[in-house]
Amino acid sequence: MKDIYNQSHAEGILNRIDNLSPNSQPQWGKMNVAKMLAHCSSFQDIAMGNAFPPRGWLGILIGEFVKPIFYNDKPLAKNMSTIPTILIVDEKEFETEKEKLKQKIIIFQNNGPQKCTNHPHPFFGKLTSEQWGKGIYKHLDHHLKQFGV
Repeated sequence: MKDIYNQSHAEGILNRIDNLSPNSQPQWGKMNVAKMLAHCSSFQDIAMGNAFPPRGWLGILIGEFVKPIFYNDKPLAKNMSTIPTILIVDEKEFETEKEKLKQKIIIFQNNGPQKCTNHPHPFFGKLTSEQWGKGIYKHLDHHLKQFGV
């Protein structure tokens, strides 16, 4: 399984982000490309310990049992629900969001597992830094595939 802590895996993600354009269209879902970048950036904030969304009741009930879907080899399902606090509704500027996300990925990758948050994921609960690294890669890969890169 690929993970964002691996430099070549992170570089692959960054190259795919560079292949996006303001005109990139989603193959599924409702977000435009700028909103998707902002959504991924907000998710990075959670993993970096810069945002602390509360755990929802459904996550508390079943999160522990289903959390392997976050970091296993099976692709994420299209049109999955998201953490409410990172659902982007406002319009965003493509270039700004693209650069913001790229910088967060670089910082997270450079910081390594030791600087990953200890705060629980808002749905899946407690994750190891290794699980976060795989899950972040998987989440980014999912959304980049959504936009055909």
